[in-house]
Amino acid sequence: MQTIGERLEEARKRKGISIREAAEATKIRGDYLHKFESNQFDIKLPEIYVRGFLRIYSNFLKLPADKIVNDYLSLGLGEGGRPASRGLNREIYGKMEISHATAGGAKAASAAEGSNAAANANAADAGAPAQTRQPFQPRMPLGGLDRAALFSKNGLWIGIGAVVALGLIVWGVVAIASGPSSQPARTETAATTVAADPVYIVALRPVQVTGVKSKGDGRDLAPTALPAALTQGQRYPLPNAAMLVSVSARDAVQIEFKGGRYAASGTGPGTRDLDFSAQR
Repeated sequence: MQTIGERLEEARKRKGISIREAAEATKIRGDYLHKFESNQFDIKLPEIYVRGFLRIYSNFLKLPADKIVNDYLSLGLGEGGRPASRGLNREIYGKMEISHATAGGAKAASAAEGSNAAANANAADAGAPAQTRQPFQPRMPLGGLDRAALFSKNGLWIGIGAVVALGLIVWGVVAIASGPSSQPARTETAATTVAADPVYIVALRPVQVTGVKSKGDGRDLAPTALPAALTQGQRYPLPNAAMLVSVSARDAVQIEFKGGRYAASGTGPGTRDLDFSAQR
């Protein structure tokens, strides 16, 4: 019957990949994978990691992960793949792993302490911090939360939240900057221009202004309600824009702009085409 390592190595070679490629794909150190394939499970890590790495590697190689892990457990190895104390049993209830001593009382406790001392000595020789196991201490199994993965996901969501918040702040600033205050500013500028350079209809005798329309779209441009009639000498202000001004008698009015006056041509009712906008 093939050993665990032989099955792992054979499956990897069937896939045609190297130890390095397998390590990059599974995120497991290459020296750990090499030891697994050599049936060396003493990698100086807690047993939960050894089982987890075996399960991940087996799934990657399309091998039955439960079978591989069970075969590993049947070897009777203890923490980190090291030989277990004979007086120690381990049972798994749901998601909580509890270590307890079997019959033998003080003798089993003494054996467990000896195992811990040996593990600490090996860790010290390897330059790694000592691993101390506490009996009856619950630990999360492989299916529990992965702290590194949890922090990674939290960091991702925090980054997304920060980007969204920044976008909302920028949107609010732009909305305030381009809000209602911008339109009055343009209106005020236009009003200032019209007030500074107005065009006047000057009545030479009683006359009526019947309409003031935009040349472009026919809008009513009269700044105030049209008077019933202009008396002689009265001046009626108009906006400085391209417009058509209709009067009851063309020869009864003159156009005044920047102190200069322009006589109307023709007699009787008619429309004057005015555009002084280029001379503002």
